[in-house]
Amino acid sequence: MCGIAGMIDLNGTRRVAPAGVVARMAQAIYHRGPDEDGFLSRDGLHFGMRRLSIVGLKDGRQPLGNEDGSVQVVFNGELFDYPEQRKELESKGHVFRTHTDTELIPHLYEDHGAHGLWEHLRGQFAFCLWDSRNNEFILGRDRAGICPLFYTTRRVDGTDWLLFASEMKGLFASGLVPAKADPVGLNQIFTFFAMPGPSTVFEGISCLAPGRYLHIKPGAVDLTQKTYWQVTYPDRGQEEYGHDANKVIDDFEAVLMASVDRRLRADVPVVSYLSGGVDSSLVVAMASKALGRPIPTFTVSVQKKQFNEENEALETARHLGCQPVIVPLGDAELRGDYPSLIRAAEFPVIDTSCLGLMHLARAVRQNGFKVALTGEGADEWLGGYPWFKYHKASAWLDVVPGLPLGLYVRTAGLKATGQPAYPISEILKVRKALGGHNGWIDVYGMMSLNKLRFFTPELKQFALSRSAYDDLGLNPDLHRWHPFHRQMYLGSRIMLPGHLLASKGDRVAMSQSVETRYPFLDERVIAFMAKLHPRWKLRGLLKDKYVERKVAERWLPKPVAWRKKLMFRAPMDSWVKGGANPQAEAWVEQVLSEESLRKAGYFDPQAVLQAKAKLATMRRTPARVGLEMGLTAVTATQVWHHLYVSGDLCDLPSSVPGSMASGQTWAA
Repeated sequence: MCGIAGMIDLNGTRRVAPAGVVARMAQAIYHRGPDEDGFLSRDGLHFGMRRLSIVGLKDGRQPLGNEDGSVQVVFNGELFDYPEQRKELESKGHVFRTHTDTELIPHLYEDHGAHGLWEHLRGQFAFCLWDSRNNEFILGRDRAGICPLFYTTRRVDGTDWLLFASEMKGLFASGLVPAKADPVGLNQIFTFFAMPGPSTVFEGISCLAPGRYLHIKPGAVDLTQKTYWQVTYPDRGQEEYGHDANKVIDDFEAVLMASVDRRLRADVPVVSYLSGGVDSSLVVAMASKALGRPIPTFTVSVQKKQFNEENEALETARHLGCQPVIVPLGDAELRGDYPSLIRAAEFPVIDTSCLGLMHLARAVRQNGFKVALTGEGADEWLGGYPWFKYHKASAWLDVVPGLPLGLYVRTAGLKATGQPAYPISEILKVRKALGGHNGWIDVYGMMSLNKLRFFTPELKQFALSRSAYDDLGLNPDLHRWHPFHRQMYLGSRIMLPGHLLASKGDRVAMSQSVETRYPFLDERVIAFMAKLHPRWKLRGLLKDKYVERKVAERWLPKPVAWRKKLMFRAPMDSWVKGGANPQAEAWVEQVLSEESLRKAGYFDPQAVLQAKAKLATMRRTPARVGLEMGLTAVTATQVWHHLYVSGDLCDLPSSVPGSMASGQTWAA
């Protein structure tokens, strides 16, 4: 993977880009590509990139073009079927001059054009392509949303410019883009526990959504994101039921094995993450088979007994003959590195488990590697999360049409435990948009209650005046799908790109100059899983990821194949209070002080301080977890504001020198 950045003259006047801007943008994302850089400067455009060389080590420097250089591209990612695609293109007369997959893109564009190109791109990618013959540009992103791409527009010396970069750090480094909070993005964070896009937490900056692209013709600019792909499911009753169980299992095994095999293609060694669960264990087993030798593994060891999977991971590593590297993660690392996590992700990260992935990536790099496989993504497409079970267990509450019994029961439960609740009319609006009750909301709905708890009156009024779901561009066909698939779709649209791949995936891995690859997010694997009847995803109430576990029985000991998922979440009081790092604790107290809360202007100081005191006396119940999530979100938002917006809430160094505006709030 790499980092890309650039400027495009949207007026078509072909003005010269301001001197030094793109060089600064590329330097700000140096960690994404410490191996080499590359630039292309023409009237009306300036592209830059940082390269993490993995394929075509000696001749893959970008930008790269077609035979006559009339089409140029800067590219971040991997096209895993590069050998097959190259052979096919050469048979049609295309001439390749390098050994890197980047060179596929200009040739595929020549054959298929701006709108037909996408079905031939398979892998994880974000890129910008320029066709000099008609001065047109394309910016696009992969189907699952593995590789990020952000953009904004700015007027400089009478010319409108589009600036793009793999990370928002690159945009800020231009010196043209101020860092100002966007309440739309903050509303998403406190609704979804994630930042799914296209809105971001910064005003004026958009995220190119998964499966979308921009087609830009300077002088007639349309920045509407166009959809080339989105996941879809069969109409209810039309799913593949799979009467021949062996065939379903055989077919899934074949498509997943092919995906793992493709993701081992590299000119550098590939390693794998390994937890105690079935997903990474199956990936490691298949990768070892494809390589003909055990693949090196990296495991995070959470220093809490109830969350520690070290013994389970070591059991799998021994079974497969792998050489494991164990990476410890305790309270001290949580306290000390949490700001680094937010600095890498560029938005408030509420899930403390993300730090484990950052430490894994760091260990991979320290051991001399820069590519790692991961089992992430299976839970989204095969029903591995707890809410799928909760929803199935409580579905009887919603079987009578027009009688939202489940809604009344859940609302009564909130009131009984002293938690705030939305008006039932508002909940019904969301249900209508989602095609009915959705089990995803049963879990993450707790997060949205914290808007009612903590937002200032002004921000609360803003958040309640609009639905965060309206920003998502949901598939209009979802009403026709099985309810199980509707909740699966919501998780894949929100949590996958907005949390797992943002705060657990690309950003934390690339902060350590490591590329992560996702066999379960292969487009063929996704398509296979989507067409299956829900019974292959959740059998009964307990047998989740059923088809995957049946495949895993062939590769791993049965207890490993059926080991239940362990959800790691560090309780807030384990890293706020006590411990051996008082300096790290200082920033927590500083950002949560009444003075800092008033400076940032997002949260009611008295509500935050009262909740913090209350948390210390509460037993571990669902109500406590909801409050804890909210306070963690408040803390994360305050740290994010300090790092990127104001720099004046605590003693931590700010992340973007020169772009801070002291005392700036969302309403400024």
